This record gives sequence, C-alpha cells and structure tokens, in this order.
Amino acid sequence: MFDRRTLLQRAGLLAPLWFAGPPVWLTGRSAFGAPEPNPGLIVHTPVPHNAEPPLGALVQSWITPNDRFYVRSHAPVPKVDADNFKLSVEGLVEEPFEISLGQLQSDFKKQAVVATMTCAGNRRSEHSLVKEVAGVQWQAGAIGNAKWAGTRLSDLLKKAGIKEGAKHVWFDGVDEVEYKGGIIPFGASIPLNKAMSDTETMPGALVCHEMNGEPLSPDHGFPIRTVVPGYIGARSVKWLGKIIVSDRPSTNHYVAAAYKVVIEGTDDELASTPPLENFVINSVTCDPDAGSNVALGKLDVSGYALATGIPGQTIARVELSTDGGASWTKARFTSQAKPYCWRLWKADVDVRAKTSEIIVRAVDSSGNIQPETVAWNLKGYMFNAWHKTPVRVGE
Repeated sequence: MFDRRTLLQRAGLLAPLWFAGPPVWLTGRSAFGAPEPNPGLIVHTPVPHNAEPPLGALVQSWITPNDRFYVRSHAPVPKVDADNFKLSVEGLVEEPFEISLGQLQSDFKKQAVVATMTCAGNRRSEHSLVKEVAGVQWQAGAIGNAKWAGTRLSDLLKKAGIKEGAKHVWFDGVDEVEYKGGIIPFGASIPLNKAMSDTETMPGALVCHEMNGEPLSPDHGFPIRTVVPGYIGARSVKWLGKIIVSDRPSTNHYVAAAYKVVIEGTDDELASTPPLENFVINSVTCDPDAGSNVALGKLDVSGYALATGIPGQTIARVELSTDGGASWTKARFTSQAKPYCWRLWKADVDVRAKTSEIIVRAVDSSGNIQPETVAWNLKGYMFNAWHKTPVRVGE
C-alpha cells in the first residue's frame, strides 16, 4: 500500500519538474527557443517539450483552448521557413508532387472538424504505480478536444493518383529525433482505407494548418501536421514534411517498434504486435484534485469521458462511486455526444465517512464498459482502468 504522499509522487502530482533548472510552467515557446514561463501547463520535460494542463483547467470548456492543450514532442521544435516550405507526396503514386503551404491553402477545399486527440501514454503514471514504466509520466491531462482545419488527406492522394498495391500512407516529420546514435524523423502511418474513409462531416484524416481558428503554433506542428480522428495522437504527425504511399506500414521506429502494447519487448514480440491505432474508452475525474480534503455530504465532481476511436462510437453513460464500487451515481453530461470527441460531465456524489476515493467509469453507445483493471505493459500505453481520485474526508 502507498501512503497519500507516495501515491501523489508516483502519479506525478508532487513530482519535481526539474530539467537543468527549477520547475517550469508554460503555455508556448518560440519556434527554436527556450520555453516562455506561463502557468498554463505542467511541464514534464522542456526540451523536447512534453507538458499537460492541470486537470481542473482542462475541463472548463468542450473545446480545449490552445494554451491548455497538451504537448507531446520527441525532439526539439524544428525551425521551419513557411515561405520556402514544401510538402512532398510520393511513393506508390502516379504523379509525385511537392506543394507549398500557400498552394495547400488555396488549391484545395478547406475542411474543419472537431476531434479529440489523446496520447497513447495518457495516465502512464498509473501504470508506474504497478511497476515502473519508462517514458513521460503523464497524469490524465494528455488529451484535448480541438477544431482542426486543413486539407483532406484523400484529396492530396487523389491528386497524386494511387497505384495498385497501395495499402498504407506514411507520414514523416521534419523534426530530428536522436535515435541509436543517429537522427531520424518522427514518423507514423495509417491504413489507406482509413485515409480514404471520408464522410460528409468527418475526414479520414486531415493535413491540418489551423487549430481552433489559428495557425498551428510551433509546439503543435507549424506549419502543417496530420490529424487522424479516432487514432492515438502519435499518428497525427507534427511538422509534416513528407507523405509516402506504400504497400506496408511505415518502417519508422515509432511504428515498427514504439507505440505497441508489449510485455517484454523482445524482437519477436515487437515484430508480431500490430501498431496502435484507435484510442480506447476512458473517463477521468478532473475536479476535485487528488488528495483534496472534502466534507461529508454532497460533493460536486466533474471530468471527461472518451469513447473508443471506432467509427460511430460515443459515450452513453458515466457513473461514479464513493464506496469502492458497491453503488454508482449517474453523471449528467455538459456536452454533446459526438464520434471521435470527448464528453464532459458533472455529478453530485455522496461523500461518506469511509469514502477514501472517487471512482469513475464510462459506458459507450455499444454497451462496452470501461474495465475495472488493465494489464500492465512495458511501455505504459492505453491505461483505461477505472479512474480513482484519492480524497480525505473532513467534518
């Protein structure tokens, strides 16, 4: 058993945010410079920049403001000259081409979509309570809901002409990741059928240049990035420089070896395990904070819930318990049910003398229930067990 201080430390709530200096809080940074102090995000590492918002601030609105959106990076923010920037489309296509940012914006129909993005490592710190996991010790704030705008990936692929045998679309960033003594870009890939699965209101994927009505910031992928609704954030590559159509998944490290759920991480296990794609059902209590003092009686609680990234799935119900799961209180929603988007919720729960934690779980539109427990994995991905917020009861 962990005492309260140990629990909060292991979960990252009291962890010192030191990186060659004192704790850093920020919302943004220059394209190739030092972080600018600002109390918007909890910084896990300044360079590469990995940060998340405090949970209470995260659920103040259905659309997550840009300065409250988590940042996940694997390398320093690259310096990009937008005036001379060219995106390359190549591989198994009839007519490879390069296109400037201006052409991308003027030559193709602009589409906007609201979609939630979440890191596969969200809630990793809870995996580490079971057994230490390497990587950024995300709490539960590596998630956000934004209005993304740009060009449908399918439109670019149609312009290039897809050759027979094509099955996957690769994305390479222009960032420079140090890996095994060399430099690689961060990369991803998605199945071609996902890329081409547009509906009237939802693209299979976007080549995005706007976030919440503003040009992408350097931290969020300026000048362009991919946005893949329903998929883990790692498939939405920032600082996109190259699109490659292929007959197989990307050979990039972040597809071939990272972002897989494995137990031992042997070469055979990694080779036989498919890359992560759709995010999983999840729900989290964001207010009150872990370790809060609460009074007996009614308590206002709020948080978020996210259905799986499977097309058509939405959150149908959120339930909370203050007695270890013996009884449950149904939450009320404060936002709409929409595929690929979170739902915000509020609830009034009964705090009892023996209450030690607030438990929350979600149910999706197909009746799937968020699991009580999940198995530990080596990389700490896809943690979606019942979320438990420890509290202390006063009089």
